[in-house]
Order: sequence, then C-alpha cells, then structure tokens
Amino acid sequence: MQHRGQESTDGAGGGELIVPMAWLYAEYIADELLRTGDLMPPTSFEFRAGRDALALTIFLSDTDGELSGIRVVSQLETWLSLTAYDQPWQDWVRERMARLTAEAAESGAPAPDLNLAEAAWQWLEETELLAPDLNAVPGGGPAVGIGLGEDEGPQVWTKAWQLGLPLGHLAIHLF
Repeated sequence: MQHRGQESTDGAGGGELIVPMAWLYAEYIADELLRTGDLMPPTSFEFRAGRDALALTIFLSDTDGELSGIRVVSQLETWLSLTAYDQPWQDWVRERMARLTAEAAESGAPAPDLNLAEAAWQWLEETELLAPDLNAVPGGGPAVGIGLGEDEGPQVWTKAWQLGLPLGHLAIHLF
C-alpha cells in the first residue's frame, strides 16, 4: 500500500516520494480506537504511548502488507490477543521488526513504513513515564491513604510501552 509521487518525469525513477501508507493507516486506526475509548487526553504522553503501541501491533500483525479498512473489525480479536497482559508483546515486536528489517535489507527497496515503526518502537522502549504503582501494597506507607487523589498515590517510572500496551488493549475492548 505505497503511493509513489510523480516528482520524476524522466522515467528514471529517481527522486520518487514513497508515502508510508501502511504505517499512517495503522496509526490512524490506533488513534481512532483510543479516541473512541476516551481513556486520556489526546495531547498526553500516555495517549501517545497507547497509540504507538497499538499502531505497532496493527502494523506488525498485517502479514500480507495490505491493511484494509474493511478488515478492521475482523482484526480486533487478533489485536486483543496480541496485547493481552499474559502475552510477550515486546518479544513479538522485536522478532517481527527484525524479520521486516531483514526483508527490507534483502530487497534493497526503501521502507518508510518500517522506518516510522522503528522510531515508534525506539520511543516506546527508551521513554519512561510516571504512572501509578499498581504493585504498591495498600496501606503500606504514608503516601497511601484514604482521601488521596490518583496523582497523590505511589508512582513508579514505567517504560512507555508498558503503560501504552494496556491502554491500547482497553481501548480495543471499549470499541
């Protein structure tokens, strides 16, 4: 699903613009799922983490290389199973990215979709966000108590994908 621009008119094919349609479409689907779920403000880092994790899931699960708008609803179960809590999502992403990178290197063709997916994955792995500590023992310290707001409880720095993945999963459920 690549659109080739018409910048080159000499027939040599040089200077063509390749639009990363598969990645942009995966990102659009992820964005719509998260907006529909209304889980967090679209301007937040948490939203970005959820969108990027979900877009990676959508993009990498498309083994035929043709995301289809008609198939979106039929793919929801697949995306749910890939983003489930007990699944090794990050290992699946690494394996799939390595396979796509090897295929792109073998073909020698530009891979703008893969470049954007790699940038999203790098951000998800290298960025940490402050999130509620879900492993905190209730009543285990002075920061935990009755009447505290959600921002006042124990918090921990969490990799962006570890926060974004469950948000994406929940957004699919809410859709």
